[in-house]
Amino acid sequence: MISVVVPVRNEVGNVGPLLADIEKACEPLGAFEVVYVNDGSSDGTAAALAELEASRPWLRIVTHAQSCGQSAAVRSGVRQARSAVVATLDGDGQNDPAFLPAMLAALQKAGAQVGLVQGQRVGRKDTGFKKLQSRIANGVRGWLLKDSTRDTGCGLKCFRREAYLALPYFDALHRFMPALMVREGYIVEHVDVRDRPRHSGVSNYGFFDRLWVGIMDLIGVWWLIRRRQRIPQIIKETR
Repeated sequence: MISVVVPVRNEVGNVGPLLADIEKACEPLGAFEVVYVNDGSSDGTAAALAELEASRPWLRIVTHAQSCGQSAAVRSGVRQARSAVVATLDGDGQNDPAFLPAMLAALQKAGAQVGLVQGQRVGRKDTGFKKLQSRIANGVRGWLLKDSTRDTGCGLKCFRREAYLALPYFDALHRFMPALMVREGYIVEHVDVRDRPRHSGVSNYGFFDRLWVGIMDLIGVWWLIRRRQRIPQIIKETR
């Protein structure tokens, strides 16, 4: 079984088309569930999800009373997930669910030492400024954290639930998962994924909204990595 977690805020026009794509991608995998986390939407997202849930027993909805951000929404979904393996993707439709089977296969093939399979976008459909912004941010992050990941902003991820829940939680955790997984002793694998244009709506994020916060987060994660002591290797355990 796999749990697919989708954080969403004010994406009423994208809920239906994206959910259909997720269903198509996951049906060949066997048992699955989709956990939509409605992060305080103020449009018709809640009503659209409720209508879809009525005919889909594998769809579950978690609702935040007010918007708490993407990392909080992802965490709420992962905590509610029933599977030991969780995949995430953004709710705007730009992440293509067709890549979920390949990411799950990569996680299962690699063994328990791999905690995360990180998607890396190719053929970005964002504006030139947004792509430049992402390139600079990823370059600085990679230079400082040495996480060997060129695109941590990609929402397509597949990971072990217990590994994720062991990570230190903070806002923007989803952008630093590769570095923090390595910090905990896990291996991170990568899969190239195709980016898609938005079906409808506009982005909830702006450049200046997260510039300085992102710098502080980067410094904080660098500190966490520097302060990590040797990971204990347990060779004996008694009852």
